[in-house]
Amino acid sequence: MAINADKPHLWKRDIALSVDLFNCWFMEFAPTAYRQARMRTTEQVKEAVRLSSDLNGVRPGLLLEHPEILPILRMATAPPIARDRLIGLAQVKQSLVHRLEKGLLPVRMSQAQLGSDLGRICAIITRLLDTDIFPWVGHGASPTEHERTRASTIVADRLCGAIADPVVRNAQEQRQLERIAEFLSDLGYTKAENVPGEALPEMPPGTFAFRHIVVVGDRRKVNIPIDVLIQPKQPRRSRIPLLIEAKSAGDFTNTNKRRKEEATKIHQIRATYGDEVQLVLFLCGYFDSGYLGYEAAEGLDWVWEHRIDDLMKLGL
Repeated sequence: MAINADKPHLWKRDIALSVDLFNCWFMEFAPTAYRQARMRTTEQVKEAVRLSSDLNGVRPGLLLEHPEILPILRMATAPPIARDRLIGLAQVKQSLVHRLEKGLLPVRMSQAQLGSDLGRICAIITRLLDTDIFPWVGHGASPTEHERTRASTIVADRLCGAIADPVVRNAQEQRQLERIAEFLSDLGYTKAENVPGEALPEMPPGTFAFRHIVVVGDRRKVNIPIDVLIQPKQPRRSRIPLLIEAKSAGDFTNTNKRRKEEATKIHQIRATYGDEVQLVLFLCGYFDSGYLGYEAAEGLDWVWEHRIDDLMKLGL
């Protein structure tokens, strides 16, 4: 029985709750320097949203008065637009976009040409605005302050993503594993010690293990890391443990770039150990409908960390 993959009507709300959960954790535990930069950038994005009438007013006049918000507008689209991509799509000069992003206007361009170029830039941004994070755009509705803050935080993450600290990602993964361990322990499960390596082990009923390496492939051996293995109290007929991949993400872009990894992993494992192997994703953070739809199409299911009780649907 599917857990969440067959319930697209729940995805939008779950995405928002997952983003909120990650953001709360991040703001409390992320390294101080990055946290401060992220908060500062979020305020800048919120100001840009305000200046643009909640992104309903992305017009040439806005860039004439506030050219420095162009990088923010580029990150408010789906997908986010790289500077050179915007130059190509809008068919404007590179020097124009570079000056705008420095907060400057061109000095040797006629007003008519400038207005025309800015119009094309605004048209591209308006057409590609990310309506998953700005769902009110074009519907005549005003967002709540919470919706503004959430959307601004997402755009700020895109702007700050290049300086993400690996320590943050590692800490988040460790926290996810601790949550799973706590959940399983409350159910009477115990952590298995000295789990044999290489193959999927025949674990005792009611046990779990972390960070196990499974070897797949016949001629060319490949090591596949598995975050969590669980042997239910009533093992399945194959006695193959359940596999869980803990996934967290601080921005939507990176998850969509890497969404093929989980599908590749389950295909490799099943090719070696059979189709009865079940790999479930444990998600916290920025996983949008594009990511979820791809994983569902590949036969993968998931449990949201904010609704961890869904693990019970795995027959625990």
